[in-house]
Amino acid sequence: MHIPAITGTGVFVPENVITNAELVEAFNAYADLYNAEHAAEIAAGKIEAKEHSSEDFIVKASGIEQRYVIDKTGVLDPKVMHPLLRQRSDDEPSLMAEMGVDAAQKALAAAGRDAQDIDLVICAASNMERAYPAIAIEIQNLLGSQGFAFDMNVACSSATFGIQAAADMIRAGSVRAALVVDPEICSAHLEWRDRDCHFIFGDVATATIIERAEDAKGPYFEIRSTRCATEFSNNIRNNNGFLRRSRPDGVKDRRDMQFMQNGRKVFKEVLPLVSAHIADHIAADGVQASELKRLWLHQANKAMNDFIGRKVLGRTPEPGEQPNILQDFANTSSAGSIIAFSRYSNDLQDKDLGLICSFGAGYSVGSVLVQRHG
Repeated sequence: MHIPAITGTGVFVPENVITNAELVEAFNAYADLYNAEHAAEIAAGKIEAKEHSSEDFIVKASGIEQRYVIDKTGVLDPKVMHPLLRQRSDDEPSLMAEMGVDAAQKALAAAGRDAQDIDLVICAASNMERAYPAIAIEIQNLLGSQGFAFDMNVACSSATFGIQAAADMIRAGSVRAALVVDPEICSAHLEWRDRDCHFIFGDVATATIIERAEDAKGPYFEIRSTRCATEFSNNIRNNNGFLRRSRPDGVKDRRDMQFMQNGRKVFKEVLPLVSAHIADHIAADGVQASELKRLWLHQANKAMNDFIGRKVLGRTPEPGEQPNILQDFANTSSAGSIIAFSRYSNDLQDKDLGLICSFGAGYSVGSVLVQRHG
């Protein structure tokens, strides 16, 4: 049995930023156009008028102040309200693979590794650009890595589930070094015309190198243990898929073909699920909550993270114990907890413990207990 360790991480950040002010201006312009176009139906009580959004509403509801996106022109056009992404030929790298390679190269540099050292690539993300060939195999090819690769999707928990799969294979000896890549183009599956969720997501890609601790070239985070759990729920859902055209109403502009959630039920049901999951995980490993120096949580909502932090630690987390990055990145699905880990882990001391946790649709929860060495 080998000891798996995280030896490097990397983050690809798009150039385009959409501030709350820009987003609100675009959404309110769209709402005005919609209300004018449907004035008669609104007056007759057949449909409801679109309410305006506001910066205060967004910050209060989420803690988000801005987000990075691949394209902002389409999102901010009141007549479009979605990204406008160029159609690439089959001979060009896909957008997800291009983002993933950028993050992967940064992670490899942080670990002191070359692509040829990697013998497993997992592309773990909420939405795949295509069904096949696997994005992971394309990333493997572009990097020049060896071994094998596959895609996996567990929504917002994809990164931690991917880390568990890689860590298990390293423990068993079937691979020596793995790369888990999380390219998230969340702007393309968000309904920007829905006031309740138009501010939630952003785009990013993260990458994590997991290898045998004995092979680490510098300081590393030993993966002490991992734990994953799922429980079916319809409260976060996206009904798009390859069967869409086979259904009589499948080609229409259906709202359920984009991100949908029942926010109140998610808040009520997910928080106790995640808090109990973390408590059970560390207890099984003989770790007290007071021993955790850092919590790198899924970056979906500040209020959710604050609640989980208080529940797990039994007190309000001190500044820095539970870093948030969603004010700058918004919700980046599976990548959020890895961004937080990548940006806020180097200051930990030898033998310090921390926990990475992500959660989301499914419901799904994945946690990774790590310990700093060096």
